[in-house]
Amino acid sequence: MPIVRVNNIRDGRIETEDVLRVDPEIDANYQRSRLRGQEVVLSLVGSLGQSAIVPNHLADWNVARAVGVIPVINEIGPRWVALCLRSSVIQRYIYTWATTTVQATFNLRDVARLPIPLPPAQERQAIAHILGTLDDKIELNRRMNQTLEEMARALFKSWFVDFDPVRAKAEGREPVGMDGETASLFPDGFEDSELGEIPRGWTVGNIGQIARNAREPVVPSDMPPDTPYIGLEHMPRARIALADWGDAHEVTSGKSAFEEDDILFGKLRPYFHKVGFAPVAGVCSTDILVVRPLSRGWLGLLLEYLSGVEFINYTNASSSGTRMPRTNWRDMSRFRVILPDVRLAEFFTDTIILPFINRIRSNIRQSRTLVETREALLPKLLSGELRIDDPERFLEEAALT
Repeated sequence: MPIVRVNNIRDGRIETEDVLRVDPEIDANYQRSRLRGQEVVLSLVGSLGQSAIVPNHLADWNVARAVGVIPVINEIGPRWVALCLRSSVIQRYIYTWATTTVQATFNLRDVARLPIPLPPAQERQAIAHILGTLDDKIELNRRMNQTLEEMARALFKSWFVDFDPVRAKAEGREPVGMDGETASLFPDGFEDSELGEIPRGWTVGNIGQIARNAREPVVPSDMPPDTPYIGLEHMPRARIALADWGDAHEVTSGKSAFEEDDILFGKLRPYFHKVGFAPVAGVCSTDILVVRPLSRGWLGLLLEYLSGVEFINYTNASSSGTRMPRTNWRDMSRFRVILPDVRLAEFFTDTIILPFINRIRSNIRQSRTLVETREALLPKLLSGELRIDDPERFLEEAALT
């Protein structure tokens, strides 16, 4: 039976890519916490105050003890409670009342004490509509980025793993969906190699032939306080779009500098599959390796190789340490890869990967602006500092748009 843990609650939604499952006999002992859909879940341990509405398709899932489940009466609705829980006022209550002897913990009994403002129903609906529209756009951008990642991965697999264009030309066919100029970049036959059959003229090499570990240490005193900072906690699993980061004013120890479009690889517990391209320049945790292509043309292949399941499995198998396994650049650089002609690598980077990266980066920036707008509006709307003059008319006009 799948259960929702704290790490599954992120940015107002429940992520289901990395779900823990328990034996049904264990689940049967905790029927009270079983989800029905449309409750609000709240993280109570570690990363406090993360909340989300349970979608109906997660009905019959369960939750870990570190997650509180809040059923909401229909008159109020889960969206309103979820919005209030994200406000700075409620967040201050959560962190003020939390205990921090071992790790931050918010007691379940204190959830019922959290004050929820209740303006008239129509005003609640109007506020929820305004802020919900922003959330919907943020979620749309996230899904678009996920689709772009999947499209890039599918094309990489077709060209550089399955060799579909080469097979087509070897059989006397035109490669599907490809003009003649692009098709000319692929050979029309295969040859044997230590990794098996590969396209004629391509070579077997390793990651170290196309990339290096960019080691640029920095100390807190050398960083402007608004320098973007990326830690492992900011990196999603199995997603190359790094949409979350903090500021360097939070940093107290030495870090590593990175440039825009560098590839960041989480070397601690590599099985967590934390790898992606940097949408901004900044600094990162020393538990993250900064990988930079030796030439711009290799960026596309390098990103796809390093974010692939095969590479993650390789780094996990070769990592050292029992409780806190880590990989290292020396082992990473030895990973064997098939390298095409440099012209094809440059074409893949320039016409496929960079346009996708730029689109993903644009969506990330727009979403961060929307988040800032939402966070600025939320306390003002909830406190009544900013009022909607005619909620009924607003809702009528919103329904027509």
